[in-house]
Amino acid sequence: HVIDARWIMAYSAGLGETDARYYDTAAPGGPLAHPLFPVCYEWPVSQPIRDLPAIVPHKARLVHAQHDVLIHRMPRADETIRTTARIVAALQRPPGAFVVYRFDAHSMSGEALTTTYFGVIYRGVELDGPSHTTEKLEEPPPTPPNLELLGRIQVGATAAHVYTECARIWNPIHTDIAYAKAAGLPGLILHGTATLALSVSRLLRDFPGKVRRVRCRFAGMVLMPSTLTVHGARSPEAIGFETRNAQGEAVITRGQLLLE
Repeated sequence: HVIDARWIMAYSAGLGETDARYYDTAAPGGPLAHPLFPVCYEWPVSQPIRDLPAIVPHKARLVHAQHDVLIHRMPRADETIRTTARIVAALQRPPGAFVVYRFDAHSMSGEALTTTYFGVIYRGVELDGPSHTTEKLEEPPPTPPNLELLGRIQVGATAAHVYTECARIWNPIHTDIAYAKAAGLPGLILHGTATLALSVSRLLRDFPGKVRRVRCRFAGMVLMPSTLTVHGARSPEAIGFETRNAQGEAVITRGQLLLE
């Protein structure tokens, strides 16, 4: 992929970011990429996996369940990068088949940029055979007990459509109401990565710094429009957080933000 400045800026704009660094084309290396920007270049690489014959019949049952991105160095504007994908786990869980994709992005010189473990649940799907992993996976840490309310996030009625176009991520459960209802959803739902990115942006207002890792579990769907609240607490090691809907139910749990 060629990571152009327009893509980097559009992603930040789709989140409603106002930090000038995300739009500074005069800065060395161009505008700063948001910590969740890696999902943009990981999406097209995931398509060959999603299109495997055994998986295609279950496409509409896929929901994002867990996320863990390690940032070695963010890509820069006008940089060409190479991204690879593979399945590293398929586990049977009560809601369905839990599958983990691993994405690795490198510069053309081989420098590691980002590594992401992207966990999805295929709702109501049974594995053919036993659970299997190819590497040891880290679970996100438990949510700390001393969380404090940091602020609110207003999710607009068109948030998923805006995010889809700005991120260049096209999944019909977020923008096609007929498809979403046929998949058994109550309506259009916001991308899990959008909910996480909005949460990270809110956390960075209280805990500024260079992000090295973000991980969490997704615990609920975000319908639109809605109001979310972000709750966080700093520990010596990291910032723990949770995002809740207007009813006080967690939509992101076991969140952790590591800063340099």
